[in-house]
Order: sequence, then structure tokens, then C-alpha cells
Amino acid sequence: MIKKITAGLCLAIALSACNQTNNTQQTADSTAVADGAVAKSLSAAEAPVMKFETEAHDFGKIKQGDKVTYEFKYTNSGKSPLIIKDAYATCGCTVPEFDKTPIAPGASSVIKVTFDSAGKIGMQEKIITVVANTVPAENRVRLIGEVLAKDAVKTK
Repeated sequence: MIKKITAGLCLAIALSACNQTNNTQQTADSTAVADGAVAKSLSAAEAPVMKFETEAHDFGKIKQGDKVTYEFKYTNSGKSPLIIKDAYATCGCTVPEFDKTPIAPGASSVIKVTFDSAGKIGMQEKIITVVANTVPAENRVRLIGEVLAKDAVKTK
């Protein structure tokens, strides 16, 4: 009897989880339509393509508290204007800045990323996600490097 009740509860939880996933997807699709997202209406062949010169940058070794900035250059190698909707990083210590105007096919721009090493120590990897009207909608670049304790870096 207990096995039947347990099996029934497990089935109910599984069905409930599946229903939440479907509702979440429907909400995401509705939000994309409400936001006027272009990626859904363009075929992959007609969509913009975000092509980065480099997808990773190693800032090397820096001392704790330093800020480093790098510009990830990209080109729209697609057939329609590229529109960046958002850019965010895995941590609040890394701030991306991007061009909010459409990037024409063949044109280039940059995403400027600043990493603040205050409170960080050791090897660091920060993933920057760029959401645009590309297919797929998310593009990623990353910053890597090592933050040394202030007293570990000798000044010259």
C-alpha cells in the first residue's frame, strides 16, 4: 500500500514539473513575441550572425583590486541587421557595455567588458552572454586570468 502511495506521489510530482516546464516555455515564447523579438520571425538563413574575432581573452595575472577592460570585436556576418537586446556576465564584478543601435550586415562593433578583481583571488573565468536576434539567440565570450593577493605582487 505504501509503495502505491509513494509511486502515486512521484508520478504527481513528475507531471507537475513537466507542466511547469511547458508553462515556462509558453511564457518565454509570449514574452519574445511581446518584446518584438526578430529571431523568431527570421529564418536561420536570413538572421544576423554575430562573429567574434576572439571568443576568449586571457588578461593574465593582475593584483587584487585592479580593474581590467577588454573589447570583444564582432562583425555581423548575417543578412539582416543585428540587434543586441542584452548582455550580462556570470558575476556582478564583470560589466559588459554594448552598442544599442542595429549593426548592419557586414558592419562591426565591440562589446566592452570590465572585470573588477576586488574581493577575488585565484583563477577567474567570467562568461559574458550576449542576447541578440541571432539564431541561436545567445552568444558567449569569456574572460580568464589570475588574481593575485596584493602582497604577492612585487612593485618595481
